[in-house]
Amino acid sequence: MADIVKIDNTNILQILQGAGAVGKPFAQNIYLIDAHVAGTSYINNIEELEPGLRLGMKLKFLREPENPHDKLAIEVLDENGNKIGYIPRAKNEIIARLMDAGKLLYGTIYEKTFFDGWLKITMQIYLAD
Repeated sequence: MADIVKIDNTNILQILQGAGAVGKPFAQNIYLIDAHVAGTSYINNIEELEPGLRLGMKLKFLREPENPHDKLAIEVLDENGNKIGYIPRAKNEIIARLMDAGKLLYGTIYEKTFFDGWLKITMQIYLAD
C-alpha cells in the first residue's frame, strides 16, 4: 500500500516529472492515401535527381498557399530538400487542410518508372500522429 499515490491537481505534475521523459502515448504513423508526384516533367534537373530517389525514401511536404494556380498546392521534396513535384490537385485538399492545422504529414516512395522522359513516382502519404 505504500506505493499507492493519490492523484490530485497538486501532485500530478510531480508524478509525471518523476517518471522521466514523458513521450506521446500511442504515437503512430497513419497511412492515408497513395498518390503520384505531379509535375515531375517540369523539374529541370529531375534526371539528375532520379538516381537518388530510392524506394522507401521519406518525402517532405511544403505548403505553397501563394501558388497562383492552386491555393492548396503542396510541394513534394526529397530528403535533401530538392523539389521533385507536387501532390496532385485532385488529392491535395484534405492533406493541405491537415497541414494548415499543424499536422505533420510525409510521403514515402512506393514505386518509380520512366515513361518516355516522364518520371512517374508513386508515393504513400502518412500522417505522423
